[in-house]
Amino acid sequence: MELLNRLQQQLHALEDQQLIRKRRTVDSPCGPRVSVDGRELLAFCSNDYLGLANHRKIKLALQEGAAMYGVGSGASHLISGHGRAHAMLEERLVQFVGDHLEAPRAISFCTGYMANLAVITGLTAGDKEAEIFSEELNHASLIDGVRLARVKAHVYPHADLAALETLLKASKAATKVVVTDSVFSMDGNLAPLPQLLALCEQHNAWLVVDDAHGFGALGERGHGALEHFQLRSPYLVYMGTLGKAAGVGGAFVAAHEAVIETLIQKARPYIFTTATPPALAHALLASLDLLEGEEGASRRAHLQALVAQLDDGLRLERWQRLPSRTAIQPIVIGDNAETMRAGAALYEQGLWVGAIRPPTVAAGTARLRVTLSAGHTSQEVASLIAALNALERN
Repeated sequence: MELLNRLQQQLHALEDQQLIRKRRTVDSPCGPRVSVDGRELLAFCSNDYLGLANHRKIKLALQEGAAMYGVGSGASHLISGHGRAHAMLEERLVQFVGDHLEAPRAISFCTGYMANLAVITGLTAGDKEAEIFSEELNHASLIDGVRLARVKAHVYPHADLAALETLLKASKAATKVVVTDSVFSMDGNLAPLPQLLALCEQHNAWLVVDDAHGFGALGERGHGALEHFQLRSPYLVYMGTLGKAAGVGGAFVAAHEAVIETLIQKARPYIFTTATPPALAHALLASLDLLEGEEGASRRAHLQALVAQLDDGLRLERWQRLPSRTAIQPIVIGDNAETMRAGAALYEQGLWVGAIRPPTVAAGTARLRVTLSAGHTSQEVASLIAALNALERN
């Protein structure tokens, strides 16, 4: 069959370029130590930054939520799927990040991907003359949201404030939307959010901040990048995910109440999908309490100590560790094949590290994406450091 042959040829071409992706089946709960295909591994590839995915209090809250609300929600939020647990979660999220917004309100989503599609298409809905200004290294979900908006879009170079300012000055659009990650998922560095916000306020533009990798992990109380930078503005539209540092699943958008009402009325990814199970929303209430309390603060402090330990211990000569003070610690190797060999060699030693290649990152910048968790011990990080230092010299 010609169509199948064509697909097979495309797959063979990916394999020849060392670009085939493969799944591994995990038999244990998410955590630093996992069982994969009968092997016990030390995982440095999860986004469970604070080690909450298997936390006893959150598991008990999930069980309690299932007992109270059942399993499925049964419909979209605008039909009959918006339960009391969802309403309570959104109210709690407003308390969590509301200090950084004006007249705040929150809306919950099934995933961060859907939240990003919703916020970008919702903000530009009904204005064909709107313009979007997207950071070069934005996550795929933001890129796809820009594409789906079907309005004029500009991509500005990574963290290039001068280039963005030039684009904003030249724009005549009534609706301008600047879109950026807070913590870049493959590089681990932070966007210059204070300067971006100043530009947006000067040029009357929305600043959409995807804080997927900052929510829960950044800020004194875990309130994310806005707390980290002490930002507050009515121009901010904030997206946070709840399946990384929060340890559960889903996402939310918080912004001025007029923005949220606009998304409820116009954002197709919200209107036309079944609401998340209410038991997950109930479990997230326990997660938010942990993030904001003493245990959350202790876990963030431990995570930062592990970041400093990795920074001090790595002695790389050929490979390049990108500067990052977040849980995401990329080590750029460059060549796809060498990156895959390095990942496989670590795996054989019982260390599971993500090997990232194009198109996720630019050609020639394939890398090991090390992610640290508050669930790791200093001894475990020391074993990773020793393995990386030795592997690079082989």
